[in-house]
Amino acid sequence: MLLDPNAYLRLDVEGSLGIESSGASFATSTGDMLEVSAYAGGAFRVRLGPNTRPDYGILAGRARPCVTTRPDPGTWSFASDDATLEIKAAPMRFRLLWQGNPVLTSITDQHFRGWSRFPAFGRAQRGGLWTAALALQSGEPVYGLGEKFGPLDKRGQLVHSQVEDALGVNTGLAYKNVPFAWSTGTGAGAWGVFVHTPGMVTHGVGHPDWSHRTYALVVDDEALDLFLFAAATPAAIVDAYTALTGRAPAVPRWSLGLWVSRAYYRTPEDAVEVAARLRERRIPCDVLALDGRAAWKVETRFDFTWDADRFADPRATLAALRAQNLRVCVWEYPYVSVHSPLFLDLAREGYLLKTTDGDPYVFAWDTAPGTSRFGDVLTPLPDSGILDFTNPDAYAWWRDAHRALFADGVSVVKCDFGEQVPDDAVAHNGDWGRRLHNVYPLLYQRCVLEATRKFQERGDGPPIVWSRAGWAGSQRYPVGWGGDPQSDWEGLAGSLRGGLSLGMSGTPYHSSDIGGFYGATQPSPELYVRWLQASVFSSHMGVHGIGEREPWAFGPDVEAICRKWLAFRYRLIPYLEAVIASATATGLPVMRAMPLAFPGNALVRAFDTQFMCGDALLVAPIVREGGDVEIALPPGGWFDLNTRQRIAGRQVVRYKAKLDQFPVFAREGYALPLGRAVQHTGEIDAARPVDILWVFGPPAAELAGFAQARVDAVGGGAFSVRVAPGVRTEVWGDPTKVSVGVIE
Repeated sequence: MLLDPNAYLRLDVEGSLGIESSGASFATSTGDMLEVSAYAGGAFRVRLGPNTRPDYGILAGRARPCVTTRPDPGTWSFASDDATLEIKAAPMRFRLLWQGNPVLTSITDQHFRGWSRFPAFGRAQRGGLWTAALALQSGEPVYGLGEKFGPLDKRGQLVHSQVEDALGVNTGLAYKNVPFAWSTGTGAGAWGVFVHTPGMVTHGVGHPDWSHRTYALVVDDEALDLFLFAAATPAAIVDAYTALTGRAPAVPRWSLGLWVSRAYYRTPEDAVEVAARLRERRIPCDVLALDGRAAWKVETRFDFTWDADRFADPRATLAALRAQNLRVCVWEYPYVSVHSPLFLDLAREGYLLKTTDGDPYVFAWDTAPGTSRFGDVLTPLPDSGILDFTNPDAYAWWRDAHRALFADGVSVVKCDFGEQVPDDAVAHNGDWGRRLHNVYPLLYQRCVLEATRKFQERGDGPPIVWSRAGWAGSQRYPVGWGGDPQSDWEGLAGSLRGGLSLGMSGTPYHSSDIGGFYGATQPSPELYVRWLQASVFSSHMGVHGIGEREPWAFGPDVEAICRKWLAFRYRLIPYLEAVIASATATGLPVMRAMPLAFPGNALVRAFDTQFMCGDALLVAPIVREGGDVEIALPPGGWFDLNTRQRIAGRQVVRYKAKLDQFPVFAREGYALPLGRAVQHTGEIDAARPVDILWVFGPPAAELAGFAQARVDAVGGGAFSVRVAPGVRTEVWGDPTKVSVGVIE
């Protein structure tokens, strides 16, 4: 894709239309109004163009007061706390400062003929497109933009923010897109940019065919609505972005256990047998999912109706699963087969997206031989209507139609698909499918989450969904899983990068299909183990794919190794809950990529698949067969959880792990609260979830958010650690530096 600068009118600011407490408005040379306002956390909004289309509730934050001045005739300045935005008039451009130092400016790439290579701000002469161009300095990385599976640093890439059924993790297509990016900056502070739109956004992030020194944006919408962020650190940028678009809520403890499913359990008896085997073989687990065809007839799905040929008594089946202390997840998508009686009912009520002629829009899946989305792998899907979530009555009907599922014993719904909204579909609210496409998953997940909150059994909350697609704001409706990865080593690596990139984009929760979803063969035992070990340290974890994915399918040795690491996962839950408490307050993800966790350390920045699990654990997944991995250790001391050896940071080490081992390092100065080994989260003592506290060297003043411990310095580099009654303590490193006591 080439960007033609001549297709855009360059904007000038022609005069102020008025100053308000939160900013000001201006006239421009194209007749489009410019509005500038301040938001919390060093965020400024720059909006150009009309405001006639629905905004879909993407924003959760509100404008706040700022100080507006005019330092010279061609400049307006907006100051909020330590951040300042300067708008210059002709041509319109900006300068963003943090504590008086510039961190981001409009394009500085000057064409030989004397003007900027692209407009700093421009409106297409036809076609409803806008552009903006930001300057990049040499060595300045850019991160974020959602669940992208390639390199974390987007510098040099052409990235499309467009929700798509990616059919794997191997291309630029992605299920969960977020038009929000940030940079560590070059020393003065960090910056971020968010495009507030449901439309497609194309990001030329130092893309060499456009300009290697420019971040150029192309936005498909009636207006250009940008948020610019300045802060001291990338973590503060993510904090400000999630304050603007909404924090992720807390999740139930049971959701942190293992989710088990496959595509698919052919009969209810199959699912009940798997549940019994999980308990008999002592494989810790909390959720069993009836995926896709496991519960519904393909010809008529999805219409909330159990397949009567297989589910003579769905409540009895779900009761048998719940008797094994398992929550039950069922699959759905927001499409209704033309073969279901429900299709005509919804069409009659006007609850489906329509064609320009006013008829229900029937989406036809690609089922021709050789071209089908599903190939020979899964049953082709029927032609279907698409629920119109912009219709309040349709929204309420779909929400309330879940009542019977939850009454039957369902605890959580897997919100699959949501990416298939054609450009020419017409919505109840007047929008075209082209504008509804990206935000459709947001409306879908919001609806199902509300249904869950309304109808779930007491004791199952807080409500969650298990969803695939997403847009800015989807973090408010957790949890997203990483789509359909290929069952090979690159599928694992891509899934890790996708989860880390999504975490850098304001979404703290992520899961992937352990072992991969599809492939020419079943995943190898080694790949399955390495994928499971890495997933132990993600916020959520689930085995899923075409064919058996339960640990016993890979032999007794693999089953024993999986049992060991799943036991550790359940012991880790008190720590994960402390990390999640921080995530809901700050937007920081559970899995923190190196540039987010250590933005000032160039040594670790390029290691795209290793990550911090919270503040205390460095995880280095093995992404190739053989057990070898290179690990970049950040500054400080690090304790190898396999050997208990302390290793100094600021170096790259070569590590080889046997199959039952996995490279995880604990950070010196921190602690790890661990619970007892259990078979499901219902066995965790709610009053005393922590069994032991591992203290790694002389502790910091606060121990990873663990409320049941107190730390006091006693002089000479020694510390006193006191813990709640009943909690054991184990000190790693020099025990003479740490004394242990009990909180009275």
